[in-house]
Amino acid sequence: MTDTVASRILQRATAAGWTVTTAESCTGGMVAAALTDIAGSSAIFQRGFVTYSNTAKTDMLGVAPATLSAHGAVSEEVAREMAEGARAAAGADLAVSISGIAGPGGSEFKPEGRVCFALASATGTRTETVEFGAIGRAQVRSAATDHALALILAALPQP
Repeated sequence: MTDTVASRILQRATAAGWTVTTAESCTGGMVAAALTDIAGSSAIFQRGFVTYSNTAKTDMLGVAPATLSAHGAVSEEVAREMAEGARAAAGADLAVSISGIAGPGGSEFKPEGRVCFALASATGTRTETVEFGAIGRAQVRSAATDHALALILAALPQP
């Protein structure tokens, strides 16, 4: 097995008996694709959620319309509800969520390249925002994918 972040996730999650799920917006399934590119990933990954619209976030993950209205889709509050909803819906041990502005565009208050992440497990949920900057749509999506994979890896028990 090639030593990639995704392969290390598979190794650690398998050793711990953990399952992983994803709730993705701006990355459109890229984290799930990275995980399932690895042979044997079905041992740890049963499903992921691509919830690009607010309606999908509400319908599939249980994100509260009031949270979306108060904070907007690109917020740590929504990322938290996405991760927690995905973890519950998938019955997974660990869930990562991603919501951001890949570009082009953005606003003064939510600039291009801002991506909010959440990581939910039995011990709680942590959130963070990363400003990747206006580096281009493909680059923001790629950087967000890499960051999400690193979050998953760091959250898994050490062998």
